[in-house]
Amino acid sequence: MDSKRITVPQIAAHKNREKPLVCLTAYTAPMAKILDPHVDLLLVGDSLGMALYGMENTLGVDLEMMIRHGQAVMRGVKNACVIVDMPFGSYEESPAHALRSAMRVMKETGCDGVKLEGGAEMAETIKYLTSRNIPVMAHIGLLPQSVVKDGGYKVKGRQADEAQRIIEDAKAIEAAGAFAVVIEGTVEDVAADITRIIGIPTIGIGASPACDGQILVTEDMIGLLDGKPAKFVREFARVREVIDSAAAAYAEAVRTRAFPSAEQTYTRPKAVDANKKAS
Repeated sequence: MDSKRITVPQIAAHKNREKPLVCLTAYTAPMAKILDPHVDLLLVGDSLGMALYGMENTLGVDLEMMIRHGQAVMRGVKNACVIVDMPFGSYEESPAHALRSAMRVMKETGCDGVKLEGGAEMAETIKYLTSRNIPVMAHIGLLPQSVVKDGGYKVKGRQADEAQRIIEDAKAIEAAGAFAVVIEGTVEDVAADITRIIGIPTIGIGASPACDGQILVTEDMIGLLDGKPAKFVREFARVREVIDSAAAAYAEAVRTRAFPSAEQTYTRPKAVDANKKAS
């Protein structure tokens, strides 16, 4: 491992700092290389199912996909800590099943740790992994892999009993050994309470500025995807418009034979004049 890269212990120690952790998703080597100088942590998220493959949700993503994209991201990284998502079906069966999957991810990608969804119900699995040298980032609140069970993407913590369950989830995953936790789609006061109560960094996505860090899906952040973004997303660019404009200009240049021009065309070397050669 490159000693210059940010480590899991460094992420775990980033609690109650003045400057929050900066995190984004990455799925390819070129994107990882662009993002790497600016972030503390890159997540190879199973959100790639929607962002890259056009899936309706993350449930169709499998372990092989995560490993291949994890390998790609690792080729583009020199600075950031890299965490790879455990996809739906790769860890729920048993702690031993989760260990086999996590070991494959870490051995075949060289990443720094894995992330899995779930709170108290996954505490045993998290403890099983962390006690066997697998760094685990947890994920509580809105759980994308539970979207079918929940009937959609619904904000969590608005009801008192639900808020208390999420707080208990946070305590359980900390006790189990998780080094950090993503809190997704959760009301501000609950995220703030969790951040205050537990001793590991909280990384918010739709969980307010109260967290110790923030993460967004990069394709959302750069305005690449179609449709109205979620309330918690800010588009810091509108890359889809840049690509659309570039594609339109390219199409026009091809159709009018303005491209390729002489600058983009290979030619034979000019023949040497026989008389000049003889002299």
